[in-house]
Amino acid sequence: MAAPIIDRINDLFNNTKARKTFLKLRFPLILLLFVLLLPQLEKQWFLPGLIVSVLGELLQLWCFATIKTKKRLTTGGPYMFVRNPMYIGRFFLIFGILMMTGNPWILLTCIIIYYFYMINRVRREEKVLAELFTEDYAAYCRDVHPYIPISLKRFDAGSLFEFDSESFAQNHGTRNMVLVGACYVVLFIFTFVKPL
Repeated sequence: MAAPIIDRINDLFNNTKARKTFLKLRFPLILLLFVLLLPQLEKQWFLPGLIVSVLGELLQLWCFATIKTKKRLTTGGPYMFVRNPMYIGRFFLIFGILMMTGNPWILLTCIIIYYFYMINRVRREEKVLAELFTEDYAAYCRDVHPYIPISLKRFDAGSLFEFDSESFAQNHGTRNMVLVGACYVVLFIFTFVKPL
């Protein structure tokens, strides 16, 4: 019984029409969810949530400065430890913001939705990467786990802190940093400054 339900959920996350529709509506939906979140913020959860979220954002920015989308196989920076650090960073960025509510049901919902989003998106991306980089990607997959840093076979101290400004710009790192920073300011105001 559980397997068919999970299969249906995976089918929904892989449905081309549903994904295109969500892509078109993602900014208004995110804004709506953000506005609905504001009245639920709890002062005692702001700092712990902020710390988790900032760490997630820093990981995501590190990925932006490292990855060369579809141009070369990225194995440096955070990609030495796991194959999908950007999705892990994005998860903690979002999870930290939702932590500010102190609501376990919101956090559980986030975990479930993000799990299906990440697993299905990674599967699609890994097919593309396997076609683009063939044996190099297969070897990388053998050495590096998709989500858990359990092997250091690819560790190279020289490429640990590589920062490519062209990659950062191409991946919209500055825009992301400004938008996330603005969100933190709004969250702070709605948590600690009572609206009139």
